[in-house]
Amino acid sequence: MSVRGPALTERGAALLEQGPGPVRVGLSVNGARRTLDIEPRVSLLDALREHLHLTGAKKGCDQGTCGACTVWVDGRRALACLTLAVTCEGREITTVEGLSEDGGLHEMQRAFIAEDAFQCGYCTPGQIMSAVALVHEGHAGDDDEIKEWMSGNICRCAAYPHIRAAIRTARDRM
Repeated sequence: MSVRGPALTERGAALLEQGPGPVRVGLSVNGARRTLDIEPRVSLLDALREHLHLTGAKKGCDQGTCGACTVWVDGRRALACLTLAVTCEGREITTVEGLSEDGGLHEMQRAFIAEDAFQCGYCTPGQIMSAVALVHEGHAGDDDEIKEWMSGNICRCAAYPHIRAAIRTARDRM
């Protein structure tokens, strides 16, 4: 799985240089502009969960190894626990809460339900965000490709066969 942090905008770099103490950061999350006063070292995950109360992205390992915190930054997968919120100034952030289409579930969310692609559900938001992205990236050709491109998202319940089935189902409908 290719997950990279976003390149710093000029404004993001300036915010990082301000040092300790809250800074005002403007974030665009799920199409809505939000302004936060946060420390420059606050992760995107903490900004989303603790400041904006968007709890879909989960804090699993907090080290970038499990994928439970996967969101999109400018349409690309990003690990929110490793991304500083200030680096997202001027970028579009999409969380699992932003996937719904006209108040209904996204095709991938429907497929996860239909294929029973979760057990405890903790990793599900990150799995879904990565799954939608890999379909859009063209990496859902077969099970081996899906395994490779979803390898950064860990499911401790081992629902992998169902997750792959959900991705195939949604891929064919998207």
